[in-house]
Amino acid sequence: MKKASDYYPRNGRVILHIDMNAFYCSVHEASEPDLYAGKPIAVAGSVELRKGIIVTSSYAARARGIRTGMLVGQALRLCPDLLLIRPDFELYRDFSRKFIQLVYQYSPLVETMSIDECFVDITGSSQFGTPLEIAREIQQRIRMELSLPCSIGVAPNKLLAKMASDMKKPNGISVLRLRDVPKLLWSRPCKELYGIGSKTASKLLKLNIRTIGELAAADEQILVRQFGVYGQWLKQSANGLDDSPVKAEKEPNKSIGHTTTLPYNFTDPEDIRRVFLNLADQTARRMRRQKLVCTTVQITIRDPDMKTITRSTTLNQPTEHTDLIYKEACRLFQLNWETGKPVRLLGITLQNLQPKAEAAIQLDLFELEQSCKKDKLNEAMDQIRDKFGESSLLTAGMIGEDPSSLIRNHKIRGTSLQTDFLRSADDEG
Repeated sequence: MKKASDYYPRNGRVILHIDMNAFYCSVHEASEPDLYAGKPIAVAGSVELRKGIIVTSSYAARARGIRTGMLVGQALRLCPDLLLIRPDFELYRDFSRKFIQLVYQYSPLVETMSIDECFVDITGSSQFGTPLEIAREIQQRIRMELSLPCSIGVAPNKLLAKMASDMKKPNGISVLRLRDVPKLLWSRPCKELYGIGSKTASKLLKLNIRTIGELAAADEQILVRQFGVYGQWLKQSANGLDDSPVKAEKEPNKSIGHTTTLPYNFTDPEDIRRVFLNLADQTARRMRRQKLVCTTVQITIRDPDMKTITRSTTLNQPTEHTDLIYKEACRLFQLNWETGKPVRLLGITLQNLQPKAEAAIQLDLFELEQSCKKDKLNEAMDQIRDKFGESSLLTAGMIGEDPSSLIRNHKIRGTSLQTDFLRSADDEG
């Protein structure tokens, strides 16, 4: 009779990718089943404004044609009985913590990818059963204990685990072995391969490479000439190869970020600057709370067609100061976005974080004096806001009606990029 350990490879890994299904809507259904369970519901960035957009929708709503990014007015015409819900990110974070804590009971090697998905390496977890038994148990416990649906992919690496979790939704479990790749993946278009965006897929199409199978068989030298080292990765991925480890997150944050979806298309530079000021304020405050500084500022921009770009800059000195982060974000925006071109989402992510006490900050005497003054001002302002609330001390430029003015409210702010709350009970930076 086979033991559970016999189902694990002697050389190799077993990786799960756990993806919560329609997470925001599922959380509302779990929290208030009498109001929402089984009904067409959607979380909308602006419930009041019909020109706001759908952030996500339940499967019942999707069956009626409701899609992420759709205008609220359009969604209501398609589905007049659609129930619109304001985002409640404090609630989502609470459920996300519980889901991740449950997964940690099966392995310490858990890598959170966003608020609603993670990878877990269960290679050393045979004491809990076979890989399929563990996947079924995790799925059942999430369903029973949290009333949430999830899909799980089981595979020898992260790439295939992610591809597998997308195969059956909701509530599916799929196994994707390396030997299954030709049969199950090679007939699919390149854009369906995890890690390939529409821009790369378009470039591949110009090379007459349409499917994952054609990419797997492509001349690597041609791919490298076209894409650089990324070309080698493309060919390996198309063949189902991926040696990237699951990164256990027992270390300080490598990034701190906020994005905010706007209630309508922003074109006015003053409105856009206000959004960046609010984003810079809160990302810097969260960073200071963890006694970190950053050396890279990245911005995210999304247009009304859901096309997203990111741009980043490396600073001359590590910083924790809002004004510098804000200045760099605005500069990046001006360099990379045409004036007057509409914007639907903006974000700031602070990267290459390190403890402030260990950062090598080289300043001349004048800069040192100014920096000390800023440090004292930051400390005083942070203490006031810790005591009296995030909105107790604002600059005039932060005040407005758009969602960026609301990110100081922990209940209604949030983003799938924000996962530092998973590592600490005191997440509210």
